[in-house]
Amino acid sequence: MQQVLACGPVWVARDLMTVAETTAFRPILWRAGSVSLIDQTRLPHDEVWLELSDYRDVIAAIRDMRIRGAPAIGVAGAYAVALAALELSRPATDEFLPRLEQAAKSIQEARPTGANLAWAVRRMIAVARRAQSPEAALDRLVDEARSIQREDEQANRAMGRLGAALLSEGGSVLTHCNAGALATGGYGTALGVIKTAWAEGRISHVYATETRPLLQGSRLTAWELAREGIDATVLPDSAAGQLMRRGRVQSIIVGADRIAANGDVANKIGTYSLAVLAKENGVPFYVAAPTSTVDLSIPDGDAIPIEERDPQEVTHLGGARAAAEGVEALNVAFDVTPNEYVTSIITEEGIVRPPFDGALAAAVGSSNG
Repeated sequence: MQQVLACGPVWVARDLMTVAETTAFRPILWRAGSVSLIDQTRLPHDEVWLELSDYRDVIAAIRDMRIRGAPAIGVAGAYAVALAALELSRPATDEFLPRLEQAAKSIQEARPTGANLAWAVRRMIAVARRAQSPEAALDRLVDEARSIQREDEQANRAMGRLGAALLSEGGSVLTHCNAGALATGGYGTALGVIKTAWAEGRISHVYATETRPLLQGSRLTAWELAREGIDATVLPDSAAGQLMRRGRVQSIIVGADRIAANGDVANKIGTYSLAVLAKENGVPFYVAAPTSTVDLSIPDGDAIPIEERDPQEVTHLGGARAAAEGVEALNVAFDVTPNEYVTSIITEEGIVRPPFDGALAAAVGSSNG
């Protein structure tokens, strides 16, 4: 089968192993001086891989949501730092580190809400500062970026094993946005838990909200669930409450873009509404996220920066205007769910339960060794 490989403005078809033929799908790969990532804006209809050798193009891909999901953005940011180092080391000068730090700043600012991007960039710059030369820094940065991706996938699989046991046996699960392999270094956070639970025969069905306005649920989560052969149904975001009221949802599990020290959770817009409905209907509400998503420097959710995106993402569908002319649109990309609505937070270090303050700090401390 064929996939499409995009190199800058040129679209080229060439034979590659398809996603469907790959047992361990990863949305982003390092390929000898360039980054390959699947263009998530083209899914589910076209599986297009972008081949990027300029860190500025990776920044654009992050901003345009061609790569998205907090952990995946962190991985992409790490590879972008490596690409910047590759460019700046030719020729090597005394300005290498200051210029790399400036490039890293622009990478880190690509999207503000998710914690993983800044975390990964800081980790990469720390490696560069310890290197004795630009050449040594380049080798170590590539290794570090690969380690960040590998560790993320390992964390996801650990969360899958831990979180699957929380889901009601034989029940149905609802998830919001996309927190699968596409949103991570591989396997998935919330969707990783669902995949594991399905493989173990614990759950019977998955409901995926469409996730307005960019439909990450119906485009991306449904695509991943179909690939895995998991029984799934897509529903409008506004239908979730009625589904819970009728007893058709036994658990809700979502990912996170940033978790404050007190356990408040920033995630895709609409998460807060689901959490409130879950509490009203007695449905457990779980969050699955690696410890790299926990930001202990932020005391609570009110301090989390919330990204606002182009209003056209709301007013237009598929490039065509859907909203009436002359009206404004609000496109807040994330909301904050207060910790009182969160049943448990699933991390690679264990299940964190209320009160979250000390338990989250202990989990982050464990992950740092």
